[in-house]
Amino acid sequence: MDPVNVANLALAGVLTGLVYGLMALGLSVIFGVVRVVNFAHGEMMTIAMYAAVVLFTTLGLDPFLAILPVALAFFVLGYAMQAGLINPFITRPEHSQFMLLVAVAIIMVNALLVIFGPGARSVQLDYLLESIELGPLLLDRGKFYAALVACAASAALFAFFRYTPTGRAIRACADNWLGAKVVGLNVKHYYAFTFGLGSACVAIAGCMMVLLVDVTPPLGPYYTLLAFVIVIVGGLGSMAGALLGGVLIGVSEALAGLFITPSAKSMFSFGLLILVLLLRPQGLLGRRP
Repeated sequence: MDPVNVANLALAGVLTGLVYGLMALGLSVIFGVVRVVNFAHGEMMTIAMYAAVVLFTTLGLDPFLAILPVALAFFVLGYAMQAGLINPFITRPEHSQFMLLVAVAIIMVNALLVIFGPGARSVQLDYLLESIELGPLLLDRGKFYAALVACAASAALFAFFRYTPTGRAIRACADNWLGAKVVGLNVKHYYAFTFGLGSACVAIAGCMMVLLVDVTPPLGPYYTLLAFVIVIVGGLGSMAGALLGGVLIGVSEALAGLFITPSAKSMFSFGLLILVLLLRPQGLLGRRP
């Protein structure tokens, strides 16, 4: 087994894993603040992927340039979903929230099937066929650029929550929603704002993911499941854990394709999930309840 090939595959897995991490970061942020699990998360990313493809085919807009309009649209969509649809279910039993969001996910998948059909869609860009040489290592240019965007978006989200007044208010609502209401914070608004931020994260990840894979409607449930695996491995509610979990899953998938077969990548991902649940049930960076 050539060590250079192994290193190249592992590095490719890290780059893909950073995009996975950004996707899962949106799910982790929503759960960490609103305490609602978005079972339509992967379906929303699939819609973002289709949006990037449509903007590319109709306007010739590069997916990197599509990030801003798609992310803004998804922020509005997420805010509206939380404010108009999910907020009434916040105090209801968890199974009611589950059924609501699963129903939303099914509607999204079937709407994509009706509009776009079952065929795969993709973007064709010259730089996706190019590589960056780092000594003996070769970096796929598309994956490298996508990983840079994922890192930048993640850093911006971390900075937002840590240094802005709105971010601190959201953290206060997450820590003690009753205390936040007592001091005059509009908790429902901040919950909706957080859902919008999580949706914007998944939109950016979708615009980048379309550079890596072709998009089809059935990808939605797969990415929802993958996002759950990532946030559980990293620690549910932990932003740093979502990125770490994404990188670990990306590397495990890449190495599975080398040592066994590409179809075994899910087996490696779930094997890692089982191992983490056995040794550290709260996740690698999660807190004990």
